Amino acid sequence: MATTYLSDTQATPTNNKKWTWSSWCKFSGTGEQYIMSAYTDANNNTSIRFLDATNRLDFQNYVSSSDAGRLKTTRYLRDPTAWYHIVCVFDSDNVTSGDRQQIWINGVRETVFDTETYPGSGAASILNASGIVAEVGRRSDSANMLNGELAHTHFCDGQAYSASDFGETDATSGIWIPKSGPSVTYGNNGFFLKYSSGASGTDSSGNSNDFTVSGTMTNLKDSPDNNFCTLNPLDVNAFSGNQFVYSECNNTVVPTGNNWKSTVSTMGNMTGKYYFETKIIGSDTNWWVGIMDPSEVQYYSGSKKITEYPRGYGITAGGDKGNNGSEVAWGTTSIAQNDIICIAVDITNSKIYARKNDDAWLVSGDPTSGATGTGSAFTLAQNGGNNINYVPAVSAYSVNSKLSCNFGAGYFGTTAVASAGTNASEVGTFEFDVPTGYTAFSTKGLNI
Repeated sequence: MATTYLSDTQATPTNNKKWTWSSWCKFSGTGEQYIMSAYTDANNNTSIRFLDATNRLDFQNYVSSSDAGRLKTTRYLRDPTAWYHIVCVFDSDNVTSGDRQQIWINGVRETVFDTETYPGSGAASILNASGIVAEVGRRSDSANMLNGELAHTHFCDGQAYSASDFGETDATSGIWIPKSGPSVTYGNNGFFLKYSSGASGTDSSGNSNDFTVSGTMTNLKDSPDNNFCTLNPLDVNAFSGNQFVYSECNNTVVPTGNNWKSTVSTMGNMTGKYYFETKIIGSDTNWWVGIMDPSEVQYYSGSKKITEYPRGYGITAGGDKGNNGSEVAWGTTSIAQNDIICIAVDITNSKIYARKNDDAWLVSGDPTSGATGTGSAFTLAQNGGNNINYVPAVSAYSVNSKLSCNFGAGYFGTTAVASAGTNASEVGTFEFDVPTGYTAFSTKGLNI
């Protein structure tokens, strides 16, 4: 949401002293980022935010220049690959002081805090006060916007709920997942934001407390129910001086200077057939797109391309291919700015294929050819009888080598795919047709 937020002026509340906020959040980067706020001035505001580079969660009600309730977690929420379910409760009329403000994360109540100040009995909240503008995705004085994604955002005026009212443990996977239709009461100022395409600010609680959307909302396929792969800012190489700037939910990267940089993604597998697309945004053709074994990153340092790793495989602008320090001519093509390189990786049969846009697969490749590997760029290295966990990976050289990946969320950066191709797996949205038998790198795709 980095340049987008939602806002609504609140009406007379059911109870200004009691409310529950629940939302799923997948964030990008670090630094102070506001998820929800209500801001009268610097001395009077309520906020739910990620705090500074530590990414601790900070739930604060600040009234008349002092904390009228504040919980700041000790734990750091540093995983940009995960959806976090966050529930914040304000209940100043509660007879138990320690229950007057609560934080729940992924179904578990937080009990250890760096800052722990509870509201006095009957204290008012700035959020859920008549005439105050509530904002989702930024601080209400136009600062510290959220760089990430939100889903299933509920606000219940006059109610103190627990996390189990909004989420539950999946009986099969054991993973904490959303309840699509929780049985809750919303009260006068309550709302439920589904962020549906074309209606991102629409309140689905029945209250018609619709929000105004400022900026361009991107309605990604990524969700707590189906978490999609992204590029990984926690990649070891990203901290070795070979840094990228990650943006747009960690799907777009730009090198910080002129030397080779590589980054892997957040999901892979040791079997199965997967497809992804990478758009060449920058004018510089010094880039590589492919897959690699992420465990190799920790053993190598310095400026490296994915093609310099023993189990790193890539395709570049002229259709050349590379692996283990060897780069050779392969499929003759010209991939330039605004083109899309498509990668199909058959990990089951240790093969990888490539094409430009909707052209034919290079070298007459046939991703459906199985063990035959017709037109495959490589036979992937494996560890004896045990397949290796291969993940998507990219390399780029200069600030003009900007790349944006679509792992199935349906966007290149903030631009939706122009004409979604066919996808028999029904997992993910891509620009071009997905080969038969292939699917997306996502939690659902990995379990097909």
